[in-house]
Amino acid sequence: MKVIDLLKDDSGTRHFSFEVLPPLKGTGTDSLFATIDQLKEFAPLYINITTHHSEYVYKELDNGQFERQRIRRRPGTVAIAAAIQQRYGIAVIPHVICSGVTVEDIEYELLDLQFLGISNVLLLRGDKAKDDRTFKPTRGGHRHTTDLIKQVNRFNEGFFADGTPITNLGEPFSYGVACYPEKHEEAPNLEMDMQHLLEKQQLGAQYAVTQLFFDNQKYFDFVARARQMGITIPIVPGIKPFAKLSQLTVVPQTFHCDLPQELAAEVVKCKTDDDARQLGIEWATEQCRQLYAAGVSNIHFYTVSAVESVKEVTKRLL
Repeated sequence: MKVIDLLKDDSGTRHFSFEVLPPLKGTGTDSLFATIDQLKEFAPLYINITTHHSEYVYKELDNGQFERQRIRRRPGTVAIAAAIQQRYGIAVIPHVICSGVTVEDIEYELLDLQFLGISNVLLLRGDKAKDDRTFKPTRGGHRHTTDLIKQVNRFNEGFFADGTPITNLGEPFSYGVACYPEKHEEAPNLEMDMQHLLEKQQLGAQYAVTQLFFDNQKYFDFVARARQMGITIPIVPGIKPFAKLSQLTVVPQTFHCDLPQELAAEVVKCKTDDDARQLGIEWATEQCRQLYAAGVSNIHFYTVSAVESVKEVTKRLL
């Protein structure tokens, strides 16, 4: 079933979805499945699986010098998506990204997904390498999400990237994209960032999922402004419960979002990480209640380092 059809549920039922990471190379799937086992009882609408193609590391050579190499710490997105779908019968949305791959790599990824009967994907540019000041596409790859969207559209129309016809065209891909209520870190301003979202909609994106945020008003303002611009696709709010004292500084730096003064002031009062986690559960629960009350039908949870918190929040809400 297409995820967009799930997102259009207007029955008033409260839904949620969540995102997981593929396991670290060589660690197996036990931890991943344990995460899903904790949340499946609440009937998630779908599960997102992130993609981490490659990143730079420095390896010491025998002569004492260091060589910059690319490695993949979390391979297996497509295989994990198939395993989750088969094991749990829950809709899956693997991420397909530009970072670290060529157009041909993406083409093979799309073919693998079709063979597995997976037709829902989230199309993203992906993060820049840690040591790069700006995003640098792989040679033979895409620079922008819009370029990736055009490739998927062409695939859906029955053509490979080089123009060769696809003999047996499978089910076309349905896709969503990301959006940023407090703007993408590389965007010069929110207006231009939203113009890019409008372009993605015009190219065929069926919904958007937000970067995490802690201030609901910023989400409401973002949606209102999007509607004024002609962006009509569902905009799914992304929530991650605050979980550790260190996140007071780490979260704004990593995700480029502000913590409301009220939340930050309460975090400062916390003595331990457990205090911070309990505060995060209360704050996220209230966020979600307000979002549902405003007519949001699905809330997307980022679970990394916050599985227990997400479980507690969903237990209180659903």
